[in-house]
Amino acid sequence: MAGAPHDAGPPLPLLIAILGPTASGKTSLSLTLAQRFGGEIISCDSVALFRGFDVGAAKPTREERARAPHHLLDVLDPDQASTAGDYARRARQAIAQVAGRGRTPIVVGGTGLYLRALLEGLFAGPPRSDELRQRLREIASSKGSVHLHAVLARLDRAAAAAIHQNDAPKMIRAIEVYLQARRRISMLWSEQGRAPLSGFRVLRIGLNPDRAALYERINRRALQMLAGSLVEEARTIGERYGYDAAPLNSTGYRQAVQFLRGQLTRDQMAAAVQQAHRNYAKRQMTWFRREPEVHWLAGFGDEPEIQRQAVLLVERQLQG
Repeated sequence: MAGAPHDAGPPLPLLIAILGPTASGKTSLSLTLAQRFGGEIISCDSVALFRGFDVGAAKPTREERARAPHHLLDVLDPDQASTAGDYARRARQAIAQVAGRGRTPIVVGGTGLYLRALLEGLFAGPPRSDELRQRLREIASSKGSVHLHAVLARLDRAAAAAIHQNDAPKMIRAIEVYLQARRRISMLWSEQGRAPLSGFRVLRIGLNPDRAALYERINRRALQMLAGSLVEEARTIGERYGYDAAPLNSTGYRQAVQFLRGQLTRDQMAAAVQQAHRNYAKRQMTWFRREPEVHWLAGFGDEPEIQRQAVLLVERQLQG
């Protein structure tokens, strides 16, 4: 009889997605779950994809990587391009391989657009134009992101309302779509269907620690990055690939480059790195609160009680 339990078939394999702001303990929680449930970790971090960005991207250490297999770390050179769609294709391939080995894929990271592209898919817009993008980057560099946002507002008011004026990559893509396709990207968002990830039950676990405690931890970690080799990493990458390499515009590295160019003193750089990471954490939480069906845990991922709650969530999914 249709709908009877014996017709339902085996349950879909589980995919765990751990999300939350920077410094919230996602790596620690992912390792706990990976070791407990036979998992492999797929990074969802737009900077960690690139080789050489170790300290500033807070990549898992060698010891942490030895505790569980990791994927999508150090797969690109700094002068290579990567879009959310590129990431989604790589991540889906990695997830299929992990599941094919009978292991549990655990997606971990703070890049919200990449996570959405992976789980929900992206609309099929026109292909990228490197020449056009470079011209738009030069406009943003010379006239500022506010000017670029004003250009977008004239072309696509709805997209400008949805994209922050400091988010140059998204503004550039929206303008590119309009100039290439003569269609507003906001219309394509609403008209074109998505291709969501299929074949898995997705358990989203979100970390939501106390804001003051998070900011304190962010400030400490920023100073640890600077005491480490953040500036040296930026110098090495800049000298080899040019200081305009896209990943050097990410949080922390951008301020290190400003220091290397003499635009900031060391103390000013330290304060700017801390502030930039706090601002980034706030933007991340704004984004992630729009994600569907997130099981929010009120604490850090390295706290035993939070880890216990996460383990229970996974066990319930596996039993269901």
